[in-house]
Amino acid sequence: MITAALAYYTGNQLVHTYVWYIFGFFVLVTALTFYISRLGVSYDSDNFQLYYFGSMGFRMILSIAVIFIYVYLFSENELQFVLNFFVFYFLFTGFEIYSLLANLRPNLKRQD
Repeated sequence: MITAALAYYTGNQLVHTYVWYIFGFFVLVTALTFYISRLGVSYDSDNFQLYYFGSMGFRMILSIAVIFIYVYLFSENELQFVLNFFVFYFLFTGFEIYSLLANLRPNLKRQD
């Protein structure tokens, strides 16, 4: 919603033309890492941290690869693309950490 409003009112000054592809990338990567984590936990629930941090590392490697591919193949608005990309990266990571803490907090209170 905010991205659409910024794109409407500022044009291409703040929002890169590929911003919706960036958003789609993060939706797909988040769904994929959730699936991988869920699958790993269903097989071995004692190693939740291993699967969770593995999925975070996988997302970071994919993100770095996308940035390098864009910078290598396209030479226009590189800084704008990278800044838009990292805004979405930090928003998705922040939401994931918030939801993880919200889901694990009741488990922490039960142990006391």
